[in-house]
Amino acid sequence: MPQTALPPLYSRAVLGLNGGPTDALVVRLGCELARGRQMELIALHVIEVDWRHDLSQDQATSNERASAVLDMAESIAEQNKVTLRTELLQARDVGAALVDEAVELDADLMIVGLPYRHRFGGDFAIGDVIPYVFQNASCTVVVARESVAEGSRRRADRSAISFGRAP
Repeated sequence: MPQTALPPLYSRAVLGLNGGPTDALVVRLGCELARGRQMELIALHVIEVDWRHDLSQDQATSNERASAVLDMAESIAEQNKVTLRTELLQARDVGAALVDEAVELDADLMIVGLPYRHRFGGDFAIGDVIPYVFQNASCTVVVARESVAEGSRRRADRSAISFGRAP
């Protein structure tokens, strides 16, 4: 019996990638939602350009890292047999760029990642991008926070490296 495509939950999703520890989680989640459905996935990486540089100025080292991030996203999508388009932007503010690009692409879903981390003193840190996206995105927003165990392991690995021990 031929398998028919499932009805789409969403038609177009923007996957906000930042080169951090949650990028693979964001892409895998997007792939899971899109698998077997007519849903377009767009992996978007925004290079934040400070005010000392012109927006049109090529940020060479950042572009190399961004290419690696987008290549990783394409690889995960290929493994999951899902079509994924990638985009790279340079902007002054990452949150605004994500929201604006989602509007321009007519996305009805945005998936962003949130690493599990603490500020000095123990408060949970959410950063500036997630609150901006929550307040301003016109589409559905899904935040994929990494597990406590993953965040703790990353912190332990960084501590071991900074003290000269192997992780």
